[in-house]
Amino acid sequence: MAKAGASDGVAVDRKLDGIRLQVHRRGDDVVVATRSLDDITERLPEVVAAVRSLPGRDLVLDGEGLALDEDGRPRPFQETASRTAQTTSARPRVAVTPYFFDVLHLDGRDLLDAPLTERLAVLDALVPEELRVPRVVTADPAEAEAFAAATLEAGHEGVVVKSLSAPYDAGRRGAAWVKVKPVHTLDLVVLAVEWGSGRREGWLSNIHLGARDAATGELVMLGKTFKGMTDETLAWQTERFTGLALDPAGIRDSYVVRVRPEQVVEIALDGVQRSSRYPGGLALRFARVVRYRDDKSVTDIDSVQQIREMFGH
Repeated sequence: MAKAGASDGVAVDRKLDGIRLQVHRRGDDVVVATRSLDDITERLPEVVAAVRSLPGRDLVLDGEGLALDEDGRPRPFQETASRTAQTTSARPRVAVTPYFFDVLHLDGRDLLDAPLTERLAVLDALVPEELRVPRVVTADPAEAEAFAAATLEAGHEGVVVKSLSAPYDAGRRGAAWVKVKPVHTLDLVVLAVEWGSGRREGWLSNIHLGARDAATGELVMLGKTFKGMTDETLAWQTERFTGLALDPAGIRDSYVVRVRPEQVVEIALDGVQRSSRYPGGLALRFARVVRYRDDKSVTDIDSVQQIREMFGH
């Protein structure tokens, strides 16, 4: 477990895969905003009610909103995110529970420049445990590892290791906040590739990724990516996929170039989510290229069923 700060320990927060919430309260007036400061107050009345129940009268809190199953495990991210969408749906709305991990202001006292230890003491006195992001403060790597393992077992995506001496920083966290998440990899096949634009113009860039449906034997698309590609990778894959193009004579006539499904690629990803966009019913999250696998054939790629089991879908 990586450390981020003082020798007397670090704070290890559970990393929740929800919607980022910044909440401002003055008296009974509560405003709930997203990371980009879009006002979503009217869409989350349960969050407003929870904040009104706190003893502070003038406060700013930072946290996450999360929809949970009956057993307390997180629901898919898109179900939580749907509560902040402007479009309406006939489907029942899932409840969103706020979990706060930082306090920026309380009753006339600005805390932005205060060290995390001080802010956490204020947060713990203000917000009940059931509305705080689970956390352990420790200098023991074994205790931090055990907390991270329990977090993953509970269905969450990882932890954030925080320096106890650092002030609040709304921008890049740098060494003061370090996300620790397991890296998952899949072996998939390239189904098509898109011509790049801008700096990648003239290269075949964004690759369409497919897995095998074990029930039918068909290849189904799960997403696409251009992440993780160096200039050398782009040059190599342009030559490679030009050779695999189903219509080599017309390769420059189409933005999307369909290719013979022969090239296996190892993809790192943060997870998958349910999706109606792709035939497999799943979509990759934050997929990026690790390497092309010339040592594997399309018969060796992961199946949709294996991926569902791996990620609990």
